[in-house]
Amino acid sequence: KIFQAVVSCVGGDGTIYIIPKPFEIALSELMTEIQSTFRGLGLLIPYCWKKGEPCVVRGSDTVWYRGKVVEVNGSTLQVQYIDRGYTESIPQCHMYPTRFYTGIPPFCIPCQLYKTSPVGNFWQQDAVDCLQELLTNEEVEVHVEELPDNPWDKLSISLYFGGMSLSSFMAQQKYCIAEDCQDIRKLGLFAGDVPVLPAYMLPPLPAPGDTFPVRVTHLVSPKEVYICLDASENLTKQSATERAASNDAESLDEALKWCNKIVKSFPLLTSFVKELPCLAEYLDGLWYRAKLLSVTQFVPVHILVQFVDYGTYLVAPINRLRHIPYCLLKYPVQAVRVLLAGFKPSSDDKNTERIPYSPEWSLKALRVMEDCVEGKCLSASMLTLSPEVTVSLYGDDKNLIHLKLVEMGLAELDE
Repeated sequence: KIFQAVVSCVGGDGTIYIIPKPFEIALSELMTEIQSTFRGLGLLIPYCWKKGEPCVVRGSDTVWYRGKVVEVNGSTLQVQYIDRGYTESIPQCHMYPTRFYTGIPPFCIPCQLYKTSPVGNFWQQDAVDCLQELLTNEEVEVHVEELPDNPWDKLSISLYFGGMSLSSFMAQQKYCIAEDCQDIRKLGLFAGDVPVLPAYMLPPLPAPGDTFPVRVTHLVSPKEVYICLDASENLTKQSATERAASNDAESLDEALKWCNKIVKSFPLLTSFVKELPCLAEYLDGLWYRAKLLSVTQFVPVHILVQFVDYGTYLVAPINRLRHIPYCLLKYPVQAVRVLLAGFKPSSDDKNTERIPYSPEWSLKALRVMEDCVEGKCLSASMLTLSPEVTVSLYGDDKNLIHLKLVEMGLAELDE
């Protein structure tokens, strides 16, 4: 069985406690009922607590939770929150013995990684710290591999975050040994570790004649831009292409979120082959999908990269370039280079400041085009898919975007 779950906590022994997503509504309803039943402080009179006794616990957030006494030690007890998994030392005045709700099974499930042996036969503290930082309160994909003989024992699972295998990741970090070597080969390698050069996939594009919402993510010149299909617009009228783009974008964002959490564990690039996929750190401190274009400086080494989901460029030192996990290569690039039809540079544009790499256009024309497209709800009409992807671009007023340039004498119509 495969299902989505939220990791409620990771125990000190490496046990992973999960709450399946389908359980969340029932758990929320139970919590609401507990709050209405128990109010105020816990039991203030002497009481002889016993190990294994059910109770309710008033947490540090003043919310009541179901609990179970796991150790009695004077006036402070070790109590496990049975619907969350974690254990805390609780003063007796914050607890109340009860048989209420004992007929409802715990909502969290204790799990262990399938065919995965921690180094030294138990999870070392640094490995537990890694698991806690990586997984706590995060949504993951769970594959049930083996049921326990005793229903109260741990469920054996394979766990995936952002498309990556947790067992493979922990093995790659030398925290454990995973018996499923095929899984490690499939998900533990990084692009660039194999002799065959990996590549990004191109997204499916609308057919010629189709009109679709877009966002401009980068301008090379007034005529050459990068666009993303904007599936957030016209949700009720999405084509299959737009729906696929929307799903890919959401899954990619989730995978990149996970990769940013563990990016320091990814090896730095040591090979600088043109077009090689990689992860690159942008100016905001986050890591994004990119590809290598050229070496711009040798001492120290600086590389020109392009962020494939935006079209933007950056010259980066090698300490801001890392290997990319293969799971990030299955998503098509989000930004597509297109040429805009219907206009060309004006022969009467007297502005002396020109775009260095495209001198037929003035810098003023580029700035005006940026103002026309930045943050705007645009639409494009597909004209050709080859040899170049060519579109007509319309503003939110449904007028051709380049008419502003023509009016200002920065471009002229090109039939």
